[in-house]
Amino acid sequence: MEYKGYYAQVIFDEGANIFHGEVINLRDVITFEGETVDELRQAFQDSVDDYLEFCAERGENPEKPYSGKLMVRVNPELHKRVAVEARKRGVSINSLVGEALTKTIDGNGQPQA
Repeated sequence: MEYKGYYAQVIFDEGANIFHGEVINLRDVITFEGETVDELRQAFQDSVDDYLEFCAERGENPEKPYSGKLMVRVNPELHKRVAVEARKRGVSINSLVGEALTKTIDGNGQPQA
């Protein structure tokens, strides 16, 4: 589920006959629940809106779901190979890695438009 750039993961508790959800792209904790899909969706949206209102009341900026910065550690040999390949292509390491990740995530070898 997605709302205003926030993504949720949902599980179904069969014993309690209820859906539990949590926003997964923040360090802050936002949870919600519902007995039906419609209740769950509404609770998710209400929880995100409550979080944004709470931040505004405190004069704080809400945590952004993602900054666009991704720190990755690789072995030095791979780092060297990536740097060399980026130079050969005339692109930055960031561009090369971003393209490779896009191809991997899309699963079709082509960046998604």
